Amino acid sequence: MKYILSICALLFALDGVAQARALSKALANSPRAYALFDKVGKPVAWPDLVEAAREADVVLFGEYHDDPIMHWLQAELIRDLLAADIRPALGAEMLEADDQLVVDEFLAGWVSDDKLKAAANLWSNHFTDYHPLLELAKAHELPFIATNVPRRYASYVYQHGLASLQELSEEAKAFLPPLPVPFDITLPGYDAMLAMGGGHGGETLPMAQAIKDATMAHFILSNLPKEAPFVHFNGAYHSQDGEGVGWYLHQGRSDLNILTIHAHMQSDMAAPDESEVGRGDFLLVTHERMTRTH
Repeated sequence: MKYILSICALLFALDGVAQARALSKALANSPRAYALFDKVGKPVAWPDLVEAAREADVVLFGEYHDDPIMHWLQAELIRDLLAADIRPALGAEMLEADDQLVVDEFLAGWVSDDKLKAAANLWSNHFTDYHPLLELAKAHELPFIATNVPRRYASYVYQHGLASLQELSEEAKAFLPPLPVPFDITLPGYDAMLAMGGGHGGETLPMAQAIKDATMAHFILSNLPKEAPFVHFNGAYHSQDGEGVGWYLHQGRSDLNILTIHAHMQSDMAAPDESEVGRGDFLLVTHERMTRTH
């Protein structure tokens, strides 16, 4: 009887191995929605990213705003952290600091989706792409911080420069980082914006980007959890190459352990575009033919 049971166990194990090989082959020959690489371009698995996020003080999840796979993985990262008994704080570029009150009221269950939409300055794709993250925070009682500068102040900086923020009222300055805001035009990202603008607007174009970066960093630093990461969702340009939000975070706290996830779209999932390797601690590649959300 023991011999028969041993044979059955062996056959069951062999069958499992065969199924795993068949599944691996099927996946290898199927379209891939995404791939992950480390900072030197080596393929890595999703658990590697989750483990790194667990150890970070801040996770900057750089995204393409209309990519559904990136939005799905943002929520999956939070779910996996929660499954590991880690309760992160969340925050997003897509919500502006002067909407924090109504965001908090939504999280507390005091206002409905419709009232949130009426009261807050939401992006057009909020309910398809970012509201699921708010709902996740609400369900698990996680803080969700509206980190971005109110767009009227970014527009004001574009028109008049960073120094003009000193003219604002004390009430307005509550939605800004401490003034004056440091600004380094020699950072490659800001210098590239100057070139992309063809000189139009001069330095005030990258200054308008900088006030967004600085404000996001300020509200991240003001809301850091003690024993969990702050996971922040922003456009990839705001955090690539250690610049943008990450640069301002390190101006405030040089000791921070910042994990950057950089996003890119391409047709080949097997190998990363060399120009994108090293722009973050992890490179998240999605297929360029993926259906866009808006």
